[in-house]
Amino acid sequence: MTIHQTPEAQTQAESASHRLFADAPSSVEFNKLRKRLLRLARQAIEDFSMVTPGERWLVALSGGKDSYGLLSVLLDLKWRGLLPVDLIACNLDQGQPNFPKHILPEYLSRLGIPHRIEYRDTYSVVTDKVPENHTYCSLCSRLRRGHLYRIAREEGCAALVLGHHREDILETFFMNLLHGGRLAAMPPKLVNDDGDVKVLRPLAFCAEADLAKFSEAMRFPIIPCDLCGSQEGLQRNAMKTMLTDIEKRMPGRKDTMIRALSNVRPSHLLDRKLFDFAGLLESG
Repeated sequence: MTIHQTPEAQTQAESASHRLFADAPSSVEFNKLRKRLLRLARQAIEDFSMVTPGERWLVALSGGKDSYGLLSVLLDLKWRGLLPVDLIACNLDQGQPNFPKHILPEYLSRLGIPHRIEYRDTYSVVTDKVPENHTYCSLCSRLRRGHLYRIAREEGCAALVLGHHREDILETFFMNLLHGGRLAAMPPKLVNDDGDVKVLRPLAFCAEADLAKFSEAMRFPIIPCDLCGSQEGLQRNAMKTMLTDIEKRMPGRKDTMIRALSNVRPSHLLDRKLFDFAGLLESG
């Protein structure tokens, strides 16, 4: 679906902006960054037909730079008349030690952003189930996702919206390639196993470095993802380092890789489920 901007919305966007941006920098550099994130998010939303007008979206907000960036971009698009859906931010407090419970409710309330804060002690479950010296992230993520699906249903939301960006998708692709023996990444749009909640990733084309700059400029009250004592040396960190090195040696390769994931040639791969090699031989 292509979302068109009405003349009224264009006038509104030019004359004002969402109150979240009230203290944002006015520099040319920041405005270019903001417009780039908006353009790339809008491209993903349109390319992957994410929007059904009138829907309600649950925006997962962890307190990290990516989820703050996601919420800001979506609110900006909605303010400009380019996102005809209702948004509700949601933070799942998973019971990590020393989690600053006041930060997100105060931030969202001050800006008048509809939100829901949910407490579920998945931290105790994860630390009980995962052996010492093993990483918590996989089980933690699965438990979190299950609760977010439930909350989306309770809030009447058609979609759960996540802040995964370009690097997240590329890192997942290479993890699957090098460790899982399969070609797979993070799809920008999917439906959960129960078939009742869409999962959307509007930042699929956005660079992590841009989101980091945006977060710093906006002075988001960041909550670091190290409250559970997450271990160093994860496979994903190795993929991040590898991609950073490739980009340093050959600038622009990350964008090329993302384009490649949208330009698949099944006949040039080796998957017999995707291409009828036997039929090709018979017809030849």
